Amino acid sequence: MIENTLRVGVMSFAHVHARSYLSLLSSNPRVDVYCSDPDAREGDNSRGAPFAESIGGTYCSTYEELFDNDLDAVVICSENTKHRELTELAAAKGCHVLCEKPMATTVADARAMIQACEDAGVILMVAYPVRFSPDFLALKQAYEADEIGELLTVSGSNNGRIPVEARAWFCDPELAGGGCIVDHTVHVADLFDALTGATPISVRAVGNRILHRDKPDVLTETGGFVHITYDSGVTLVVDCSWSVPDNYPTWGGVTLDLVTDRNIASIAPFSHAATGFSESSSLFYDFGVNTDEILLNTFLEGIRTGSAPQPDGQSGLRTSAIVEAAISSADRGGEPVSTGLV
Repeated sequence: MIENTLRVGVMSFAHVHARSYLSLLSSNPRVDVYCSDPDAREGDNSRGAPFAESIGGTYCSTYEELFDNDLDAVVICSENTKHRELTELAAAKGCHVLCEKPMATTVADARAMIQACEDAGVILMVAYPVRFSPDFLALKQAYEADEIGELLTVSGSNNGRIPVEARAWFCDPELAGGGCIVDHTVHVADLFDALTGATPISVRAVGNRILHRDKPDVLTETGGFVHITYDSGVTLVVDCSWSVPDNYPTWGGVTLDLVTDRNIASIAPFSHAATGFSESSSLFYDFGVNTDEILLNTFLEGIRTGSAPQPDGQSGLRTSAIVEAAISSADRGGEPVSTGLV
């Protein structure tokens, strides 16, 4: 068990969650924080050294300089398609890894990341904070106690604002691996994964660019539906669209709806807030728990105790397989595509 202060590095500020993670780590008295964002564009105050200075943490101009600080762990917040290379780099340095979602955009990359961390004897955890919400934990407890019934079908949504301007890489398939299908399917799929442990076997998906067609830099789908079939026989349908208005006061939300032989059960983990918006103003007062904080504390506790926390690399592999199959299916007009996991 590690008792001393942990030395944690944040690799890249590309992902919007970098702000939350860096702020939480910087306020933790048992953590020394280091960070690096070498791909930041000069003059972009939303990333790089100016971003670090506004929040906290010792800034390093390169990843090599970052690892010179004898790190125990890293949190990877880079663009999706860079997750593998940064995970392999961190594992080679003997660092535990918390990687932003999706863990990877291909099964091959996901498997390589798992292998790199296994070979190095380090933890690989994936940033799926929604599974730590009280709403989901209550649902899971009821499901495991057989209070809900046998699942027949499940649907869910993860709708949000389109990430543009400083986070426009989300709309670049070379960096993101896809658009809203990659960005927003995985949170709902991870909830189903954590609830049932079922393995996804095939995926059908459709996507379009009807939403936000006035934004010239968007190169990916902005609306989509993903239909996932599991080895349990249950299907999960996900609305993953970037359909929240640009002037909405927060990023969006997540829902999960279960239909069983006895009940209908629904959760909306991010609904614990007072909200309102118009064309000129908005209101958002959040009174829910900070699931990012719970996620980070779970990761840090796993390092201290030597026990690998969930969601782990295998969880990330299953959702990565869904993403890869969904993009392939959408490209084929909605044809079913195998995940290759069974």
